[in-house]
Amino acid sequence: MKRVFLATDLFWKKFYALSPSQKDSVRQAWKKFQLDPFESSLGTHKIRILSARAGEPVYSVVIEKDLRVLFLLVGEKITAFEIGTHEVYR
Repeated sequence: MKRVFLATDLFWKKFYALSPSQKDSVRQAWKKFQLDPFESSLGTHKIRILSARAGEPVYSVVIEKDLRVLFLLVGEKITAFEIGTHEVYR
């Protein structure tokens, strides 16, 4: 089965507000992410409290020191829904 990658309007709004260098970092990480969302250099990890609230697995990918992308993983469907600092965990 092939993975389906989606992003919410909120994700895109926040992505376009990033600095040019941050956008480049996200694009570089995206290339790796498409091949393997759990590739070790991405630092992908499950956010347990958000997963419990959502009722579905919520994961975080480390883009830069304090830049994260949160995504839902349901079957082969991956939806990026938030991007930002550690504040996105709240």
